[in-house]
This record gives sequence, C-alpha cells and structure tokens, in this order.
Amino acid sequence: MAREPAALTAPACTVCHHSTLRHFLTVRDVPYWRCPVCEATLMDPGCWLDSVSEKQIYDLHDNNPADPGYRRFLAKLIDPLTQQLTPAASGLEFGCGPGPALATMLSERGFAMTLYDPYYHPQPATLDRTYDFITCTEVAEHLHDPWTTFGLLDGLLKPGGWLGIMTCFQTDDDRFANWHYRRDPTHVVFYRESTLAHIGRRFGWRLQVPVKDVALFQKPL
Repeated sequence: MAREPAALTAPACTVCHHSTLRHFLTVRDVPYWRCPVCEATLMDPGCWLDSVSEKQIYDLHDNNPADPGYRRFLAKLIDPLTQQLTPAASGLEFGCGPGPALATMLSERGFAMTLYDPYYHPQPATLDRTYDFITCTEVAEHLHDPWTTFGLLDGLLKPGGWLGIMTCFQTDDDRFANWHYRRDPTHVVFYRESTLAHIGRRFGWRLQVPVKDVALFQKPL
C-alpha cells in the first residue's frame, strides 16, 4: 500500500467523521483515502465532479423498469426487504433517479411509494413525513456527505422501520484500481460490509446482509 504523499492533506471521513484518513491509493492522479475506523474508501474531495457534470452522467443511465435483467438485479433487494414488510407499508425511494424502477416494482407488489431525488424529483415535502421503509439503491456510493444523509434517513424512518441499501461492497484492495465501480467518476465513497455495520451501530439499527451488496437495517422500536 502506498504511503501518503507529502503534498496531500488528508480530509476527514465523510461517513463517520473520523478526523484522520490514511492514503490508500492514487489512480490516474485521483487520490483515494481509507478510514481506519469505519473502513470506508473515499475519493479525495478535490476530485469530485460538479453538479452539472454529475447530472450529465446520471442522464445517461438507462434504468428501465421493463428490462428483465434490471428487474432481476433489483430483486436482490426487493425480495428480502418485502419479506419484512406488512402489506400496508408505505415506502420512500430515496435517490430514485430519472426512472424509478424500484418504486415501480414495489408498487406492483401493493406498496404505496413516494419518490425523492435531488435532481429528478426534488420535492422537499417528501422529506417532511416518515415512512415504514426506505430504499436507497445504487445511491450511497454517490453521497458527498453520507454522515448527514444517513442521519436524514434515520429521521425519515418510523420506529421499527426498514432501510434497504444496495451498493457494491468493496472487498478486494488489490483490484481496486481496475474495479468497474471505481471507474465511475460519480462514485466517491466505497463501503465494506464493516462500514455499513459501523453506520448501523451509530443509530442502533439492526443489520442484515441477505446477499452480497445488499444491507437491510431495522430501526429500533
């Protein structure tokens, strides 16, 4: 593992607010940091895209709810999550993007769904109520301020409610430089399962990992 270059100044961890990160790797002039507490890997904030460039990339995403392959992908989260829900549960798809496929699939199963996305469904009123469950699919890796966002989600969950996260867990340091997930310039934070466990402990959430890349949290009653 490379040592921290003298010219770089370590930022604080955006996930757990630990004050001192360790230089993990620099790939094509982009430094990445590792938090020794929550074990998140973070892109240096100086390399984040601006909001206009970020949205241009999001506009290219084709998350078609009619695509059978994409539905199978989302079912990795939907199937174990819905086993925990009552039929009358109401949910929020947080970070739904331009094509809210997950909400469509959950609506087909009879759940009342609300949408929120800062670019495509920027409706602040949706953040003024609480929900039985929240889904956050392929969103967590884009967050510039996970500490604040997870606090927001905790406030939006009813006691006993469920939060479903899907993000590709970072497991292999040796392959990080060539990892497809790292190559997306909008991905700025990478979570290990231990990182998600750390987040759960912060809020007292109970964590389940039914399959790789899926985390289900239950808020205490």
